[in-house]
Amino acid sequence: MKLLTKILAPAGLALCAVAATVPATAQVQGNVATADVSRALIGSSALQTAYTQIGTTYAAQIEQRQTKQQQLATLLQPFDSNGNGQLDDSEVPAIQSSANFGQIQTLEGEVAALSNQVNGARIFAVEQILAQYPAALTDVTTQQQIVMVMQPETVQFAAQGADITAQITTALNTRVPSVGIVPPAEWRPSRNAAQIFQEIQQTLLTAQLIQQQQAAQQQAPATPAPSGR
Repeated sequence: MKLLTKILAPAGLALCAVAATVPATAQVQGNVATADVSRALIGSSALQTAYTQIGTTYAAQIEQRQTKQQQLATLLQPFDSNGNGQLDDSEVPAIQSSANFGQIQTLEGEVAALSNQVNGARIFAVEQILAQYPAALTDVTTQQQIVMVMQPETVQFAAQGADITAQITTALNTRVPSVGIVPPAEWRPSRNAAQIFQEIQQTLLTAQLIQQQQAAQQQAPATPAPSGR
């Protein structure tokens, strides 16, 4: 299965949302709300179940990828001359002229292929849920008589309750309770699904980093107060 090696970086694109162009002097008559597409999908039961199933179904690919990533890191570590954990442009020529360059290229290709299999399954799941997003959005906006929905980052101020992301997630749970995780052989990821998947991954990574920082702070010993003279 040949998938996109690189997927689009997050650009805050509001997919399937209500689009409206009004003159600067016009006034919107009705309720206005905000909604985050990626958060709505992350909260859905279908995506959470799909990610769990992918972890099981593609366990062999995930394990192989981790092993090959470790092998690749071991081969590349001697070229990290400044010890910053990254390979700078100045360090690349030494890699290209090394005796292990062919092995490095092979491992990079194998890691990319395994990543494409796993991420392809995830994008396939995202795509199926995303297809129901317009209908879920319509369900919520119709019920609450909302005339305009915007991405949260475009709003300078919003009153409490203006964010309807959770309600859209509930509507998604009704419309798409589950999705498949094995893409057909001829399937290719759509651009919109690839972008939303990237935003979902970034959101999950940020949440993971925050949890790790909080755990580290809780485990750190308290600094004793300085004793007075």
